This record gives sequence, C-alpha cells and structure tokens, in this order.
Amino acid sequence: MENTLFGYNEAQIAGFGLSVGVTAFILYMLFIVLNLAREAKAGKFGTFILFLVLSFGMLGFVAKNIIQWVLGM
Repeated sequence: MENTLFGYNEAQIAGFGLSVGVTAFILYMLFIVLNLAREAKAGKFGTFILFLVLSFGMLGFVAKNIIQWVLGM
C-alpha cells in the first residue's frame, strides 16, 4: 500500500514543492534584486545589469521547465 498525505503521493508532493516553492523563491530573489537596485540608486542601466547578472542563474531553471512543458515530459 502506498503512503499518501491528503490523497497525494510523495512524488506529487515533491513536484508541487519544486514547482510552486522554487517559483516563489525565485520571485522573492527578484524582489531582493529590485530592492538592491533601488537602495544603490543604480539607474535604469544599472538596474538592467543587476537583473541580468544576478538573475542569470534563475534563467536555467525557468528554461528547463519550459523545455519539459513543450516536450511533454
């Protein structure tokens, strides 16, 4: 018999945590970058560079999810 929690198995809970939890974490990190740009008075170009450099790692996670969605994996 498979263990369930509220009718969901472990794989479903892990998938939910990965998609929703990491997405929320990414949004929080983007808020931190925006706050950093405001406090540093970086201007438009400086804000763009901050978002580009500090958010580049998040792009891989988003791209992986989009590729999986497109390929139906």
